[in-house]
Amino acid sequence: MIKEAIFHKSDIPFAYPLNENQLKIVLRTAVFDVDRVYVLYKDRYDWLGKFKIKPMVLTHTNELFDYYETTLELNKKFVYFFYLVAEGGEKLYYTEAGFYKKRPENQFWGFFHYPYIGEKDVFFAPEWTSDCMVYQIFPERFNNGDKSNDPENVKPWGEKPTADSFFGGDLQGIIDKIDYLKDLGINTIYLTPIFLSPSTHKYDTTDYYTIDPHFGDTQKARELVQKCHDNGIKVIFDAVFNHCGYDFFAFQDVIKNGKKSKYWDWFNIYEWPIKTHPKPSYEAFADTVWRMPKLMTKNPEVQKYLLEVAEYWIKEVDIDGWRLDVANEIDHHFWRKFREVVKAAKPEAIIVGEVWHDASPWLRGDQFDSVMNYPFRNAVVDFFAKRKISASRFNTMITEQLMRHMDSVNRVMFNLIGSHDTERFLTLANGMVARMKLALVFQFTFVGIPYIYYGDEVGMVGDYDPDCRRCMIWEEEKQNKSIFNFYKKLISIRRENEELKYGSFCTLYAIGRVFAFKREYKGKSIIVVLNNSSKQEVIFLNEAEGKEDILKMKELKRSGNLLYLQPNSAYILK
Repeated sequence: MIKEAIFHKSDIPFAYPLNENQLKIVLRTAVFDVDRVYVLYKDRYDWLGKFKIKPMVLTHTNELFDYYETTLELNKKFVYFFYLVAEGGEKLYYTEAGFYKKRPENQFWGFFHYPYIGEKDVFFAPEWTSDCMVYQIFPERFNNGDKSNDPENVKPWGEKPTADSFFGGDLQGIIDKIDYLKDLGINTIYLTPIFLSPSTHKYDTTDYYTIDPHFGDTQKARELVQKCHDNGIKVIFDAVFNHCGYDFFAFQDVIKNGKKSKYWDWFNIYEWPIKTHPKPSYEAFADTVWRMPKLMTKNPEVQKYLLEVAEYWIKEVDIDGWRLDVANEIDHHFWRKFREVVKAAKPEAIIVGEVWHDASPWLRGDQFDSVMNYPFRNAVVDFFAKRKISASRFNTMITEQLMRHMDSVNRVMFNLIGSHDTERFLTLANGMVARMKLALVFQFTFVGIPYIYYGDEVGMVGDYDPDCRRCMIWEEEKQNKSIFNFYKKLISIRRENEELKYGSFCTLYAIGRVFAFKREYKGKSIIVVLNNSSKQEVIFLNEAEGKEDILKMKELKRSGNLLYLQPNSAYILK
Protein backbone atom coordinates (compact mmCIF):
# COMPACT_ATOMS: atom_id res chain seq x y z
CA MET A 1 0.00 0.00 0.00
CA ILE A 2 1.10 3.56 -0.68
CA LYS A 3 1.26 4.80 2.88
CA GLU A 4 2.06 8.36 1.86
CA ALA A 5 -1.43 8.71 0.37
CA ILE A 6 -3.34 7.29 3.35
CA PHE A 7 -4.68 10.14 5.46
CA HIS A 8 -7.16 10.91 8.19
CA LYS A 9 -7.41 13.42 11.01
CA SER A 10 -10.01 13.79 13.75
CA ASP A 11 -11.24 17.06 12.38
CA ILE A 12 -13.25 18.60 9.53
CA PRO A 13 -13.55 17.36 6.78
CA PHE A 14 -12.33 13.89 7.82
CA ALA A 15 -14.34 13.66 11.04
CA TYR A 16 -17.34 15.76 12.00
CA PRO A 17 -20.65 15.30 13.86
CA LEU A 18 -24.00 14.93 12.10
CA ASN A 19 -25.88 15.18 15.39
CA GLU A 20 -25.05 14.61 19.05
CA ASN A 21 -24.55 10.86 18.59
CA GLN A 22 -23.39 10.39 14.98
CA LEU A 23 -19.88 11.00 13.67
CA LYS A 24 -19.06 11.09 9.94
CA ILE A 25 -15.66 9.48 9.21
CA VAL A 26 -13.65 9.84 5.97
CA LEU A 27 -10.40 8.07 5.04
CA ARG A 28 -8.29 8.89 1.99
CA THR A 29 -6.11 6.34 0.17
CA ALA A 30 -4.26 6.23 -3.14
CA VAL A 31 -6.50 5.45 -6.11
CA PHE A 32 -7.05 1.72 -6.74
CA ASP A 33 -4.61 0.89 -3.94
CA VAL A 34 -6.86 -0.57 -1.26
CA ASP A 35 -9.49 -3.28 -1.57
CA ARG A 36 -11.30 -2.98 1.76
CA VAL A 37 -11.32 -0.56 4.70
CA TYR A 38 -12.78 -1.05 8.16
CA VAL A 39 -13.01 1.29 11.12
CA LEU A 40 -12.78 -0.09 14.66
CA TYR A 41 -14.39 2.13 17.29
CA LYS A 42 -15.84 2.36 20.78
CA ASP A 43 -16.65 4.82 23.55
CA ARG A 44 -13.33 6.40 24.53
CA TYR A 45 -14.04 5.79 28.22
CA ASP A 46 -15.05 2.16 27.77
CA TRP A 47 -11.60 1.10 28.95
CA LEU A 48 -12.06 -2.66 28.82
CA GLY A 49 -14.76 -2.91 26.19
CA LYS A 50 -14.19 -4.44 22.77
CA PHE A 51 -13.94 -2.33 19.64
CA LYS A 52 -16.88 -2.52 17.25
CA ILE A 53 -15.96 -2.95 13.61
CA LYS A 54 -17.67 -1.39 10.63
CA PRO A 55 -16.84 -1.57 6.90
CA MET A 56 -16.31 1.75 5.11
CA VAL A 57 -17.80 2.51 1.70
CA LEU A 58 -15.84 3.76 -1.28
CA THR A 59 -17.74 6.94 -2.23
CA HIS A 60 -15.37 8.96 -4.44
CA THR A 61 -12.55 8.12 -6.84
CA ASN A 62 -10.47 10.49 -8.92
CA GLU A 63 -7.10 10.59 -10.67
CA LEU A 64 -5.14 10.48 -7.41
CA PHE A 65 -7.25 9.29 -4.50
CA ASP A 66 -10.03 7.04 -3.24
CA TYR A 67 -12.24 8.25 -0.41
CA TYR A 68 -13.95 5.85 2.01
CA GLU A 69 -16.76 6.99 4.29
CA THR A 70 -19.02 5.75 7.05
CA THR A 71 -21.04 7.06 9.99
CA LEU A 72 -20.35 5.92 13.55
CA GLU A 73 -23.04 6.04 16.21
CA LEU A 74 -22.27 6.19 19.94
CA ASN A 75 -22.98 8.46 22.87
CA LYS A 76 -20.92 11.59 21.98
CA LYS A 77 -17.42 10.22 22.71
CA PHE A 78 -15.34 8.24 20.19
CA VAL A 79 -11.99 6.47 19.93
CA TYR A 80 -11.15 4.62 16.69
CA PHE A 81 -8.56 3.33 14.22
CA PHE A 82 -8.54 1.77 10.74
CA TYR A 83 -7.86 -1.64 9.24
CA LEU A 84 -6.94 -1.68 5.53
CA VAL A 85 -6.65 -4.66 3.19
CA ALA A 86 -5.02 -4.46 -0.26
CA GLU A 87 -5.96 -6.66 -3.22
CA GLY A 88 -2.67 -8.53 -2.92
CA GLY A 89 -3.45 -9.41 0.68
CA GLU A 90 -1.31 -6.81 2.44
CA LYS A 91 -2.88 -5.66 5.69
CA LEU A 92 -2.28 -2.51 7.71
CA TYR A 93 -3.61 -0.88 10.83
CA TYR A 94 -3.65 2.90 10.78
CA THR A 95 -3.82 5.01 13.92
CA GLU A 96 -3.04 8.56 14.93
CA ALA A 97 0.41 7.31 15.89
CA GLY A 98 1.09 5.73 12.49
CA PHE A 99 0.95 2.35 10.74
CA TYR A 100 1.15 -1.15 12.26
CA LYS A 101 1.26 -4.61 10.75
CA LYS A 102 -0.19 -6.09 13.92
CA ARG A 103 -3.32 -4.86 15.62
CA PRO A 104 -2.45 -2.20 18.23
CA GLU A 105 -3.03 -3.03 21.87
CA ASN A 106 -6.29 -1.94 23.45
CA GLN A 107 -4.94 1.24 24.99
CA PHE A 108 -6.14 4.84 25.33
CA TRP A 109 -3.22 6.63 23.74
CA GLY A 110 -2.27 6.52 20.07
CA PHE A 111 -5.72 5.97 18.57
CA PHE A 112 -7.79 8.62 16.80
CA HIS A 113 -10.07 10.46 19.23
CA TYR A 114 -13.16 12.56 18.76
CA PRO A 115 -13.44 13.44 22.45
CA TYR A 116 -16.93 14.87 22.64
CA ILE A 117 -19.70 16.04 20.33
CA GLY A 118 -20.75 19.45 21.59
CA GLU A 119 -24.14 20.76 20.53
CA LYS A 120 -22.57 23.93 19.09
CA ASP A 121 -20.19 21.86 16.95
CA VAL A 122 -22.99 20.42 14.81
CA PHE A 123 -23.47 22.57 11.71
CA PHE A 124 -26.95 23.10 10.29
CA ALA A 125 -27.60 25.46 7.39
CA PRO A 126 -30.83 27.48 7.39
CA GLU A 127 -33.65 25.05 6.66
CA TRP A 128 -35.03 27.04 3.70
CA THR A 129 -31.79 26.62 1.73
CA SER A 130 -32.63 23.02 0.88
CA ASP A 131 -35.00 24.27 -1.82
CA CYS A 132 -33.00 27.34 -2.77
CA MET A 133 -32.47 28.76 -6.30
CA VAL A 134 -30.46 31.99 -6.24
CA TYR A 135 -30.73 34.85 -8.72
CA GLN A 136 -28.07 37.58 -8.54
CA ILE A 137 -29.10 41.13 -9.43
CA PHE A 138 -26.81 44.05 -10.18
CA PRO A 139 -29.44 46.71 -9.34
CA GLU A 140 -28.08 49.53 -11.52
CA ARG A 141 -28.47 47.36 -14.63
CA PHE A 142 -31.51 45.20 -13.91
CA ASN A 143 -34.52 47.46 -14.50
CA ASN A 144 -35.34 51.18 -14.29
CA GLY A 145 -38.65 51.33 -12.47
CA ASP A 146 -38.54 54.96 -11.32
CA LYS A 147 -37.07 57.49 -13.73
CA SER A 148 -37.55 60.31 -11.21
CA ASN A 149 -34.54 59.10 -9.19
CA ASP A 150 -32.19 58.63 -12.17
CA PRO A 151 -28.63 59.99 -11.86
CA GLU A 152 -27.56 62.89 -14.06
CA ASN A 153 -26.40 62.02 -17.56
CA VAL A 154 -28.08 58.61 -17.44
CA LYS A 155 -27.30 56.55 -20.54
CA PRO A 156 -29.92 55.01 -22.82
CA TRP A 157 -30.90 51.54 -21.57
CA GLY A 158 -28.92 48.87 -23.39
CA GLU A 159 -25.98 51.02 -24.45
CA LYS A 160 -22.61 49.30 -23.97
CA PRO A 161 -21.44 50.09 -20.41
CA THR A 162 -18.24 51.69 -19.26
CA ALA A 163 -16.87 51.63 -15.72
CA ASP A 164 -18.63 54.91 -14.91
CA SER A 165 -21.85 54.83 -16.92
CA PHE A 166 -25.23 54.97 -15.17
CA PHE A 167 -28.45 53.54 -16.59
CA GLY A 168 -30.98 54.17 -13.82
CA GLY A 169 -31.73 50.69 -12.51
CA ASP A 170 -33.34 50.82 -9.04
CA LEU A 171 -35.30 48.94 -6.38
CA GLN A 172 -38.64 49.81 -7.95
CA GLY A 173 -37.37 48.15 -11.10
CA ILE A 174 -36.83 44.92 -9.17
CA ILE A 175 -40.27 45.16 -7.56
CA ASP A 176 -41.79 45.54 -11.02
CA LYS A 177 -40.17 42.29 -12.15
CA ILE A 178 -41.12 40.01 -9.26
CA ASP A 179 -43.66 38.23 -11.46
CA TYR A 180 -40.86 37.58 -13.97
CA LEU A 181 -38.68 36.07 -11.25
CA LYS A 182 -41.57 33.90 -10.05
CA ASP A 183 -42.19 32.68 -13.59
CA LEU A 184 -38.53 31.75 -13.94
CA GLY A 185 -38.85 29.74 -10.73
CA ILE A 186 -36.18 31.23 -8.46
CA ASN A 187 -36.89 31.79 -4.78
CA THR A 188 -33.91 33.83 -3.57
CA ILE A 189 -32.36 37.05 -4.84
CA TYR A 190 -28.94 38.41 -3.95
CA LEU A 191 -28.42 42.13 -4.56
CA THR A 192 -24.99 43.66 -5.02
CA PRO A 193 -24.59 46.73 -2.75
CA ILE A 194 -27.44 49.23 -2.56
CA PHE A 195 -26.08 51.65 0.04
CA LEU A 196 -25.05 55.25 -0.65
CA SER A 197 -22.04 55.38 -2.97
CA PRO A 198 -20.79 57.51 -5.88
CA SER A 199 -20.07 54.53 -8.15
CA THR A 200 -22.23 52.34 -10.36
CA HIS A 201 -21.26 49.19 -8.45
CA LYS A 202 -21.59 50.66 -4.91
CA TYR A 203 -18.64 48.74 -3.47
CA ASP A 204 -17.20 52.03 -2.15
CA THR A 205 -19.75 52.72 0.56
CA THR A 206 -20.29 56.30 1.72
CA ASP A 207 -23.02 55.54 4.26
CA TYR A 208 -23.96 52.04 5.43
CA TYR A 209 -27.24 53.28 6.90
CA THR A 210 -28.58 55.00 3.77
CA ILE A 211 -30.01 53.37 0.65
CA ASP A 212 -28.54 55.13 -2.38
CA PRO A 213 -31.19 57.67 -3.47
CA HIS A 214 -30.74 56.62 -7.11
CA PHE A 215 -32.04 53.19 -5.99
CA GLY A 216 -34.71 54.37 -3.54
CA ASP A 217 -34.83 54.69 0.23
CA THR A 218 -35.31 52.54 3.32
CA GLN A 219 -39.06 52.42 2.80
CA LYS A 220 -38.55 51.21 -0.77
CA ALA A 221 -36.11 48.55 0.45
CA ARG A 222 -38.68 47.46 3.01
CA GLU A 223 -41.33 47.29 0.29
CA LEU A 224 -39.06 45.20 -1.93
CA VAL A 225 -38.32 42.69 0.82
CA GLN A 226 -41.96 42.46 1.87
CA LYS A 227 -43.19 41.89 -1.70
CA CYS A 228 -40.49 39.28 -2.24
CA HIS A 229 -41.52 37.51 0.97
CA ASP A 230 -45.16 37.65 -0.06
CA ASN A 231 -44.15 35.81 -3.22
CA GLY A 232 -41.95 33.21 -1.52
CA ILE A 233 -38.63 34.89 -2.38
CA LYS A 234 -35.80 35.45 0.12
CA VAL A 235 -33.56 38.54 -0.12
CA ILE A 236 -29.81 38.72 0.55
CA PHE A 237 -27.92 42.02 0.85
CA ASP A 238 -24.22 42.62 0.13
CA ALA A 239 -21.98 43.55 3.09
CA VAL A 240 -18.85 45.47 2.09
CA PHE A 241 -16.93 45.42 5.37
CA ASN A 242 -13.37 44.87 4.17
CA HIS A 243 -13.23 48.49 3.02
CA CYS A 244 -15.38 51.59 2.90
CA GLY A 245 -15.61 54.42 0.39
CA TYR A 246 -13.30 57.43 0.21
CA ASP A 247 -16.26 59.62 1.21
CA PHE A 248 -17.10 57.54 4.32
CA PHE A 249 -17.46 59.89 7.30
CA ALA A 250 -14.67 58.30 9.35
CA PHE A 251 -12.13 58.46 6.54
CA GLN A 252 -13.06 62.04 5.75
CA ASP A 253 -12.42 62.89 9.39
CA VAL A 254 -8.95 61.35 9.10
CA ILE A 255 -8.26 63.36 5.95
CA LYS A 256 -9.21 66.53 7.81
CA ASN A 257 -7.71 65.92 11.27
CA GLY A 258 -4.94 63.37 10.81
CA LYS A 259 -3.77 61.68 14.03
CA LYS A 260 -6.09 63.93 16.01
CA SER A 261 -9.07 62.14 14.44
CA LYS A 262 -10.76 59.65 16.73
CA TYR A 263 -11.08 57.44 13.65
CA TRP A 264 -7.34 57.35 12.89
CA ASP A 265 -7.06 53.72 14.06
CA TRP A 266 -10.02 52.68 11.94
CA PHE A 267 -7.54 52.63 9.04
CA ASN A 268 -3.91 51.85 8.35
CA ILE A 269 -2.43 55.22 7.39
CA TYR A 270 1.12 55.19 6.03
CA GLU A 271 1.53 58.92 5.56
CA TRP A 272 -0.46 62.09 6.27
CA PRO A 273 -1.63 64.36 4.67
CA ILE A 274 -3.51 61.73 2.70
CA LYS A 275 -2.38 61.09 -0.88
CA THR A 276 -4.30 59.09 -3.45
CA HIS A 277 -1.83 59.12 -6.35
CA PRO A 278 0.34 57.65 -7.71
CA LYS A 279 -0.34 55.19 -4.88
CA PRO A 280 -2.56 55.62 -1.81
CA SER A 281 -0.77 56.68 1.37
CA TYR A 282 -3.03 54.27 3.27
CA GLU A 283 -3.97 50.61 3.01
CA ALA A 284 -6.68 50.15 0.41
CA PHE A 285 -8.47 47.35 -1.39
CA ALA A 286 -6.04 45.54 -3.72
CA ASP A 287 -3.40 48.03 -2.45
CA THR A 288 -4.09 50.49 -5.28
CA VAL A 289 -7.86 51.23 -5.33
CA TRP A 290 -7.72 54.62 -3.61
CA ARG A 291 -11.50 54.99 -3.45
CA MET A 292 -11.67 51.97 -1.11
CA PRO A 293 -9.71 52.47 2.16
CA LYS A 294 -9.37 49.23 4.08
CA LEU A 295 -11.12 49.04 7.46
CA MET A 296 -9.18 47.66 10.44
CA THR A 297 -11.63 45.10 11.81
CA LYS A 298 -9.24 44.31 14.66
CA ASN A 299 -10.33 47.66 16.12
CA PRO A 300 -13.21 47.14 18.63
CA GLU A 301 -14.89 50.37 17.51
CA VAL A 302 -14.84 49.26 13.86
CA GLN A 303 -16.22 45.88 14.89
CA LYS A 304 -19.02 47.51 16.86
CA TYR A 305 -19.94 49.82 13.98
CA LEU A 306 -20.05 47.08 11.33
CA LEU A 307 -21.84 44.54 13.54
CA GLU A 308 -24.53 47.10 14.28
CA VAL A 309 -24.93 47.65 10.53
CA ALA A 310 -25.37 43.89 10.01
CA GLU A 311 -28.02 43.72 12.71
CA TYR A 312 -29.75 46.95 11.66
CA TRP A 313 -30.75 45.87 8.15
CA ILE A 314 -32.02 42.48 9.33
CA LYS A 315 -34.28 44.20 11.87
CA GLU A 316 -35.12 47.25 9.77
CA VAL A 317 -36.18 45.59 6.51
CA ASP A 318 -36.18 41.85 7.42
CA ILE A 319 -33.51 40.67 4.96
CA ASP A 320 -32.70 36.95 4.93
CA GLY A 321 -28.94 37.08 4.96
CA TRP A 322 -25.68 38.70 3.96
CA ARG A 323 -23.20 38.09 1.18
CA LEU A 324 -19.75 39.19 2.40
CA ASP A 325 -17.49 41.03 -0.02
CA VAL A 326 -13.73 40.23 0.05
CA ALA A 327 -14.48 37.98 3.00
CA ASN A 328 -11.06 36.29 2.96
CA GLU A 329 -9.22 39.54 3.77
CA ILE A 330 -11.00 40.06 7.10
CA ASP A 331 -9.87 38.28 10.27
CA HIS A 332 -11.66 35.13 11.40
CA HIS A 333 -12.22 36.65 14.83
CA PHE A 334 -14.47 39.32 13.33
CA TRP A 335 -16.49 36.81 11.29
CA ARG A 336 -17.12 34.68 14.37
CA LYS A 337 -18.58 37.74 16.09
CA PHE A 338 -20.51 38.58 12.93
CA ARG A 339 -22.12 35.13 12.92
CA GLU A 340 -23.21 35.47 16.54
CA VAL A 341 -24.83 38.85 15.87
CA VAL A 342 -26.58 37.81 12.65
CA LYS A 343 -27.87 34.50 14.00
CA ALA A 344 -29.12 36.20 17.16
CA ALA A 345 -31.04 38.72 15.05
CA LYS A 346 -32.43 36.07 12.70
CA PRO A 347 -31.46 32.42 13.27
CA GLU A 348 -32.48 31.41 9.74
CA ALA A 349 -30.44 34.16 8.05
CA ILE A 350 -27.77 32.85 5.67
CA ILE A 351 -24.16 34.06 5.67
CA VAL A 352 -22.35 33.70 2.32
CA GLY A 353 -18.71 34.66 1.87
CA GLU A 354 -16.92 35.79 -1.26
CA VAL A 355 -13.87 33.51 -1.38
CA TRP A 356 -12.42 32.65 -4.78
CA HIS A 357 -10.22 29.76 -3.59
CA ASP A 358 -10.41 26.92 -1.06
CA ALA A 359 -12.79 28.34 1.56
CA SER A 360 -12.55 25.53 4.12
CA PRO A 361 -11.09 27.76 6.91
CA TRP A 362 -14.34 29.78 6.87
CA LEU A 363 -16.72 26.81 6.54
CA ARG A 364 -16.31 25.00 9.83
CA GLY A 365 -19.69 26.05 11.20
CA ASP A 366 -18.42 29.00 13.24
CA GLN A 367 -18.29 31.68 10.51
CA PHE A 368 -20.08 31.28 7.16
CA ASP A 369 -22.84 28.97 6.05
CA SER A 370 -21.69 29.04 2.43
CA VAL A 371 -19.49 30.79 -0.13
CA MET A 372 -19.78 31.79 -3.75
CA ASN A 373 -18.30 28.62 -5.21
CA TYR A 374 -15.74 29.95 -7.68
CA PRO A 375 -13.72 26.68 -7.74
CA PHE A 376 -16.93 25.05 -9.02
CA ARG A 377 -17.21 27.74 -11.70
CA ASN A 378 -13.59 27.27 -12.76
CA ALA A 379 -14.08 23.55 -13.27
CA VAL A 380 -17.35 24.03 -15.17
CA VAL A 381 -15.84 26.71 -17.42
CA ASP A 382 -12.78 24.60 -18.23
CA PHE A 383 -14.80 21.47 -18.98
CA PHE A 384 -17.97 22.74 -20.64
CA ALA A 385 -17.26 26.24 -21.99
CA LYS A 386 -13.64 25.89 -23.09
CA ARG A 387 -13.41 22.09 -23.32
CA LYS A 388 -9.77 22.26 -22.27
CA ILE A 389 -9.88 19.42 -19.70
CA SER A 390 -10.99 15.79 -19.82
CA ALA A 391 -13.90 14.27 -17.92
CA SER A 392 -11.36 12.54 -15.68
CA ARG A 393 -9.71 15.83 -14.74
CA PHE A 394 -13.13 17.43 -14.25
CA ASN A 395 -14.10 14.61 -11.90
CA THR A 396 -10.92 15.17 -9.89
CA MET A 397 -11.62 18.87 -9.54
CA ILE A 398 -15.21 18.51 -8.36
CA THR A 399 -14.63 15.54 -6.04
CA GLU A 400 -11.72 17.31 -4.36
CA GLN A 401 -14.03 20.28 -3.81
CA LEU A 402 -16.64 18.03 -2.23
CA MET A 403 -14.09 16.43 0.06
CA ARG A 404 -12.95 19.78 1.47
CA HIS A 405 -16.18 20.36 3.34
CA MET A 406 -18.86 18.78 5.49
CA ASP A 407 -21.81 17.35 3.55
CA SER A 408 -24.12 19.93 5.12
CA VAL A 409 -21.88 22.71 3.80
CA ASN A 410 -21.65 21.22 0.30
CA ARG A 411 -25.44 21.26 0.09
CA VAL A 412 -25.57 25.06 0.51
CA MET A 413 -22.62 26.14 -1.63
CA PHE A 414 -23.60 28.87 -4.12
CA ASN A 415 -22.69 27.10 -7.38
CA LEU A 416 -22.28 29.87 -9.94
CA ILE A 417 -21.16 29.80 -13.57
CA GLY A 418 -20.70 33.57 -13.72
CA SER A 419 -21.10 36.79 -11.76
CA HIS A 420 -20.60 40.55 -11.93
CA ASP A 421 -16.85 39.89 -11.53
CA THR A 422 -16.42 37.39 -14.40
CA GLU A 423 -16.99 37.06 -18.11
CA ARG A 424 -20.43 35.77 -19.06
CA PHE A 425 -20.49 32.00 -19.49
CA LEU A 426 -21.95 32.20 -22.99
CA THR A 427 -19.10 34.50 -24.02
CA LEU A 428 -16.52 32.05 -22.70
CA ALA A 429 -18.32 29.30 -24.65
CA ASN A 430 -17.97 31.39 -27.85
CA GLY A 431 -21.73 31.75 -28.04
CA MET A 432 -22.30 27.99 -28.24
CA VAL A 433 -25.64 27.53 -26.50
CA ALA A 434 -25.31 23.74 -26.49
CA ARG A 435 -22.25 23.99 -24.25
CA MET A 436 -24.05 26.31 -21.88
CA LYS A 437 -27.00 23.94 -21.63
CA LEU A 438 -24.68 21.06 -20.70
CA ALA A 439 -23.14 23.22 -17.98
CA LEU A 440 -26.62 24.12 -16.71
CA VAL A 441 -27.65 20.48 -16.47
CA PHE A 442 -24.61 19.82 -14.32
CA GLN A 443 -25.17 22.96 -12.23
CA PHE A 444 -28.80 22.06 -11.44
CA THR A 445 -28.13 18.39 -10.69
CA PHE A 446 -24.89 18.71 -8.70
CA VAL A 447 -24.63 19.04 -4.92
CA GLY A 448 -25.32 22.62 -3.82
CA ILE A 449 -27.46 25.63 -4.67
CA PRO A 450 -27.88 26.63 -8.34
CA TYR A 451 -26.99 30.29 -8.86
CA ILE A 452 -28.12 32.42 -11.82
CA TYR A 453 -26.47 35.71 -12.77
CA TYR A 454 -29.15 38.05 -14.08
CA GLY A 455 -29.53 37.84 -17.85
CA ASP A 456 -27.82 34.48 -18.29
CA GLU A 457 -31.31 33.00 -18.53
CA VAL A 458 -32.02 35.02 -21.69
CA GLY A 459 -28.65 34.48 -23.33
CA MET A 460 -26.80 37.65 -22.36
CA VAL A 461 -23.11 37.87 -23.25
CA GLY A 462 -20.27 40.07 -22.02
CA ASP A 463 -16.54 40.14 -21.43
CA TYR A 464 -14.88 41.00 -18.13
CA ASP A 465 -16.09 43.93 -16.00
CA PRO A 466 -17.67 46.30 -16.99
CA ASP A 467 -18.93 44.43 -20.06
CA CYS A 468 -20.41 41.61 -17.95
CA ARG A 469 -22.59 44.25 -16.26
CA ARG A 470 -24.70 45.14 -19.27
CA CYS A 471 -28.32 46.23 -18.96
CA MET A 472 -30.81 43.40 -18.65
CA ILE A 473 -32.51 42.56 -21.93
CA TRP A 474 -36.27 42.99 -21.56
CA GLU A 475 -37.33 43.08 -25.22
CA GLU A 476 -38.68 39.56 -25.72
CA GLU A 477 -37.64 39.51 -29.36
CA LYS A 478 -34.01 39.91 -28.22
CA GLN A 479 -34.18 37.24 -25.52
CA ASN A 480 -33.09 33.67 -26.12
CA LYS A 481 -36.29 31.88 -25.17
CA SER A 482 -34.70 28.48 -25.69
CA ILE A 483 -32.27 29.14 -22.83
CA PHE A 484 -35.00 30.71 -20.68
CA ASN A 485 -37.29 27.69 -21.06
CA PHE A 486 -34.35 25.35 -20.44
CA TYR A 487 -33.69 27.11 -17.11
CA LYS A 488 -37.36 26.76 -16.18
CA LYS A 489 -37.31 23.06 -16.99
CA LEU A 490 -34.18 22.43 -14.91
CA ILE A 491 -35.57 24.44 -11.99
CA SER A 492 -38.74 22.34 -12.13
CA ILE A 493 -36.82 19.06 -12.29
CA ARG A 494 -34.68 20.03 -9.31
CA ARG A 495 -37.64 21.17 -7.26
CA GLU A 496 -39.59 17.97 -7.91
CA ASN A 497 -36.79 15.50 -7.09
CA GLU A 498 -35.46 15.23 -3.54
CA GLU A 499 -32.43 13.29 -4.77
CA LEU A 500 -31.10 16.48 -6.36
CA LYS A 501 -31.51 18.51 -3.17
CA TYR A 502 -30.43 16.05 -0.48
CA GLY A 503 -28.87 13.08 -2.24
CA SER A 504 -25.36 11.67 -2.14
CA PHE A 505 -23.07 12.12 -5.14
CA CYS A 506 -21.18 9.31 -6.89
CA THR A 507 -19.29 9.49 -10.21
CA LEU A 508 -20.18 6.57 -12.50
CA TYR A 509 -18.23 7.37 -15.66
CA ALA A 510 -15.52 9.90 -16.53
CA ILE A 511 -13.75 9.01 -19.76
CA GLY A 512 -12.91 11.28 -22.69
CA ARG A 513 -15.57 13.98 -22.63
CA VAL A 514 -18.38 11.86 -21.20
CA PHE A 515 -19.28 12.34 -17.56
CA ALA A 516 -21.98 10.46 -15.65
CA PHE A 517 -22.94 10.48 -12.00
CA LYS A 518 -25.63 9.35 -9.58
CA ARG A 519 -27.57 11.24 -6.90
CA GLU A 520 -29.24 8.96 -4.35
CA TYR A 521 -31.58 9.67 -1.45
CA LYS A 522 -33.80 7.38 0.63
CA GLY A 523 -33.57 4.51 -1.82
CA LYS A 524 -34.33 6.64 -4.90
CA SER A 525 -31.70 7.61 -7.43
CA ILE A 526 -31.20 9.83 -10.46
CA ILE A 527 -28.50 9.24 -13.09
CA VAL A 528 -27.12 12.19 -15.06
CA VAL A 529 -25.21 11.50 -18.29
CA LEU A 530 -23.39 14.30 -20.12
CA ASN A 531 -21.78 13.97 -23.54
CA ASN A 532 -19.61 17.08 -23.61
CA SER A 533 -18.47 16.27 -27.14
CA SER A 534 -19.51 17.21 -30.66
CA LYS A 535 -19.62 13.56 -31.73
CA GLN A 536 -21.73 10.54 -30.80
CA GLU A 537 -20.39 8.45 -27.93
CA VAL A 538 -21.29 4.92 -26.86
CA ILE A 539 -20.82 3.95 -23.21
CA PHE A 540 -21.67 1.01 -20.97
CA LEU A 541 -23.65 2.11 -17.91
CA ASN A 542 -25.37 -0.68 -16.05
CA GLU A 543 -27.01 1.58 -13.44
CA ALA A 544 -29.02 3.42 -16.10
CA GLU A 545 -30.95 0.32 -17.10
CA GLY A 546 -34.70 0.87 -17.11
CA LYS A 547 -34.55 4.51 -16.10
CA GLU A 548 -36.64 7.07 -17.99
CA ASP A 549 -35.10 10.26 -19.38
CA ILE A 550 -36.97 13.15 -17.73
CA LEU A 551 -34.97 15.91 -19.45
CA LYS A 552 -35.41 14.86 -23.10
CA MET A 553 -32.81 17.33 -24.32
CA LYS A 554 -31.94 14.90 -27.12
CA GLU A 555 -33.18 11.39 -27.89
CA LEU A 556 -31.43 8.66 -25.92
CA LYS A 557 -30.94 5.39 -27.76
CA ARG A 558 -30.17 2.19 -25.86
CA SER A 559 -29.14 -1.36 -26.50
CA GLY A 560 -29.18 -3.24 -23.25
CA ASN A 561 -26.68 -1.48 -21.01
CA LEU A 562 -25.15 0.41 -23.92
CA LEU A 563 -26.11 4.07 -24.22
CA TYR A 564 -25.78 5.84 -27.56
CA LEU A 565 -25.22 9.47 -26.66
CA GLN A 566 -25.99 12.17 -29.19
CA PRO A 567 -23.42 14.98 -29.69
CA ASN A 568 -23.62 17.79 -27.08
CA SER A 569 -26.32 15.95 -25.17
CA ALA A 570 -27.48 15.52 -21.61
CA TYR A 571 -29.82 12.97 -20.04
CA ILE A 572 -31.41 12.95 -16.59
CA LEU A 573 -32.53 9.40 -15.94
CA LYS A 574 -34.98 8.55 -13.20
